[in-house]
Amino acid sequence: MGKINILVIGDSCIDEFIYCDIERICPEAPVPVLKPIRKKQNPGMALNVVENLKSLDAKIDIITNKDVIKKTRYVDARSGQMVLRVDKNDSCKRYKGSYITSNYDAIIISDYCKGFLTKNDIKNFIENSKCLTFLDTKKQLGEWCSRVNFIKINEFEYQNNIKNISNNPDLKNKLIITRGSKGCEYKDKLYPVPKVSIKDVSGAGDTFLSGLVVKYLETNNIKKSIKFANECSTIVVQKSGVAII
Repeated sequence: MGKINILVIGDSCIDEFIYCDIERICPEAPVPVLKPIRKKQNPGMALNVVENLKSLDAKIDIITNKDVIKKTRYVDARSGQMVLRVDKNDSCKRYKGSYITSNYDAIIISDYCKGFLTKNDIKNFIENSKCLTFLDTKKQLGEWCSRVNFIKINEFEYQNNIKNISNNPDLKNKLIITRGSKGCEYKDKLYPVPKVSIKDVSGAGDTFLSGLVVKYLETNNIKKSIKFANECSTIVVQKSGVAII
């Protein structure tokens, strides 16, 4: 069997971490004084999905924005605690290309709701695909995504979508709900994760999604895929910054 071939579609950014010494409070206002000592940058959002997929030896194409979005996090170097996040150019131009896709084993739509994809865009990609489709979106769920195979959302997003899910019961069996340190829920069953020392959860959802898709394409078994995805995300939350598997 050759490499798994996956198309990723969605908004991307630059994730920047500026690690600082913090030793005192500003005399003019009750805020910490940050002294930057080092900086780290890596591809973020949909591009973080791509990097994680590559680390699992998948072959990737991507459709994403050309506008540069940057998320800068200021972090206390000693504790690893994020103190401040500054987002630059927090939106991008809408996708204007074709919805026809071919020769892929799966399509991942990583929609961070920055303007690159509308609900109709996502619906068109799903309806024009001839392969498995996985959706991770910040948008409100509804009939527009009813034909996707699996939907990955976190606990906060799930709570915000309870009414939509009740109105679209077909969505419920497609949901894979990540619940942080509790693990992951699918069809009312919880798949737990071990307790570990967490350094940073940034990008962990992207890692989970990447592991899920690759393992599902290998096994066609969603339970094994969820367990593997849990293992992948458990690895990266023990690392600083946005990490890959």
